[in-house]
Amino acid sequence: MKSIFYLTIALFVFAGCNKSKDGSALEASTIEKSESNVKEPKFNFNETAWDFGKITEGDRVEHTFKFKNVGESDLIISNCSASCGCTIPNWPKEPIAPGESGTIKVEFNSAGKSDLVTKDVTILANTNPVKTMLQIKVFVEKQPAK
Repeated sequence: MKSIFYLTIALFVFAGCNKSKDGSALEASTIEKSESNVKEPKFNFNETAWDFGKITEGDRVEHTFKFKNVGESDLIISNCSASCGCTIPNWPKEPIAPGESGTIKVEFNSAGKSDLVTKDVTILANTNPVKTMLQIKVFVEKQPAK
């Protein structure tokens, strides 16, 4: 008898969760429509990976990643970080309006590095998903002995 009582209460609670403020039932299509109307910014990069090729240990190289905000609201980059201190990203601090372009410059210092090196740059922005990844790759040759 107790199980029937609990089942009845659970049904009332579930039915109450599917009601709008005025007491009418919510439809799944209404929920989907409201989620699809969210105006979000969106990155569109020319490329998300860059290969510097071969360089000599101690060289500093940089690449500028170009992007456009193809979303429907201002794109705000809150942070850019690299997987180590040898890679330094520089990003726009001001909002990028819909349809506008921006750049992220990534500098790599090869001092103390050798062979194939791959570094990731993580961008945190008000996009969906919040994280966007860029990657650089370079082959660092040791300096010839003097």
